[in-house]
Amino acid sequence: MTTPAIFKADDFGSDFLWGIAIAAAQNEGAYNLNGRGLSIWDQFSLRGGKIKGNAKPDVCCDFYHRYKTDLLLVKQLGFKVFRFSIAWSRIMPNGTGLVNKAGILFYHQVIDECLALGLIPSITLYHWDLPLALQKEGGWTSHLLLKWFSKYVILCMQEYGNKVKHWIVLNEPMGFTSLGYMLGKHAPGKSGIKQFFAAIHNAAMAQAEGGRIIRAMVPDAIIGTTFSCSEVVPATNKKEDILAAKRIDILMNRLFIEPVLGMGYPSDNSILMDRLHLFTKAWKYTERMQFDFDFIGLQNYFPVTVAHNAMIPYVQAVEVKATKRKVPHTDLGWEISPTSFYHILKQFASYPNVKSIIVTENGACFKDKLQKGAIHDVQRIDYFKSYLNALLQAKKDGMPINGYFVWTLTDNFEWSEGFQAPFGLVHVDFETQQRTIKQSGYWWQQFLMNIKE
Repeated sequence: MTTPAIFKADDFGSDFLWGIAIAAAQNEGAYNLNGRGLSIWDQFSLRGGKIKGNAKPDVCCDFYHRYKTDLLLVKQLGFKVFRFSIAWSRIMPNGTGLVNKAGILFYHQVIDECLALGLIPSITLYHWDLPLALQKEGGWTSHLLLKWFSKYVILCMQEYGNKVKHWIVLNEPMGFTSLGYMLGKHAPGKSGIKQFFAAIHNAAMAQAEGGRIIRAMVPDAIIGTTFSCSEVVPATNKKEDILAAKRIDILMNRLFIEPVLGMGYPSDNSILMDRLHLFTKAWKYTERMQFDFDFIGLQNYFPVTVAHNAMIPYVQAVEVKATKRKVPHTDLGWEISPTSFYHILKQFASYPNVKSIIVTENGACFKDKLQKGAIHDVQRIDYFKSYLNALLQAKKDGMPINGYFVWTLTDNFEWSEGFQAPFGLVHVDFETQQRTIKQSGYWWQQFLMNIKE
C-alpha cells in the first residue's frame, strides 16, 4: 500500500491540462488493412536482432479496432486530454499523392469519439513512423522532405482542423534523427554523420514549417512541438568531464529548441557542431527554422551522467549508467530523479521566448506481475508521486508549466524494446488483447476525480 500524495490535482490550477498519450506505430496495429501503406517500422521489424523478441508492430494493442473501449478507459481514469498521433502512411500510403479515404475516416472516428466523451484530442503529426515509400527516396535526409511533409500537414488541417485545436508537430526530433539516422538502432536503421546532419536540418525546418501551416489554416489552434530532454551531469568536477557534459547537453537539449527560438544551431567549438554548421551553411532557408510556438512539449524520463572519453568520435563523451552508479532506476536502467526533472524544466523555462511548457510524456517502465487479476505496481505509483511533486514545485517557482501527459495508456510496442517494456497504466495481454487497469491507473483515477471545474 502506498501513501497518499501530499498534494492534489487542484493544486496545479483549474485550467491545468491532465492528459495521457499514445502513438500510432506503437498502438494501432492493422498495419496492412484498409489501404494503409507500410512505414519504416514495418520494414525495420523484419530485420533480425533489431527488436527484442523479434517483435513486430503488426497488431500492437489493436487500437485500430479497439479505440472506443480504449477511449472509455481514458475517460474512466479521469484524464481530460487524449494525445495520439496520425500514421502518415495510413492517410497517404505513398507519403505523397494518393489519399486513402479509409485512413482519413478512421481518424475522424477517433476524433469524434473523443469529442463525444468530452476528451480534448491532441494530435501529433509525426511520431516516428515515416512512410516506407518516402524512405526509399531518402526519408528525412531528402531535399524533398519539407515538400512532402508540408503536403501531409495541409491534408491533416483540411480534414481535421475544424474539429481539433491542439496540435503537436514533431515527436522528439533528436530521438528519431539520432537513433534512426546516426546510430541505426531505430528505424530506418541508417548510420553516418552526413545522414544525421541532413535529418537534423530537415526536422528543424519541418517543425517550424508545420507550425506555420497550422497557424495559417487553423487560426485558433494551440500549436506545439515536443523535445526529449535530460539533465546532463558531469561524472566528476574535472574540466574534461564538465566539457563533455556541455557537448552532450547541446545534443540532447539545445539542438532543436534554439533554432525554433531564432538562436540558430548551438555552437561550442566541438568537432561535431563545427561540422554541423559547415554542413548546413550551404542549405537554403536556414532562417525558416524559427516559429513562435504556443507551447513547448517536454518529454523527460531520466538524467544522463557523462564522463570524458577521447575514444568516442565527435563528442568524446560516454554515459556512466545508473546501474553502475547504483542509484535508483527503472527496469530499463533509467535513473529515477525527480530533482533532475525539476532542473531540466528550469533549464527550458529559462529561455525568454518559451511561453508555455506542457510535459507531453513522462512515465516509468517496471516489470509488472498480473496476480489474481490485479497488478500492484507500487513502484510506478511512487514514481508518479515524486515527479508530480517536483512538477508542482516548478510551477510554484514561476515556471510556465501548464500540462502533464502520462506515458502511456496501455502497454504497447516500445520500439526496439518490443513488447518487453511496459509503461502503461493498463496492462495488455498481447495474445488475447485483454485490458487490466493497474493499481497506478486507479491511483490516477483517484487523484483526478475531484478536480474542481
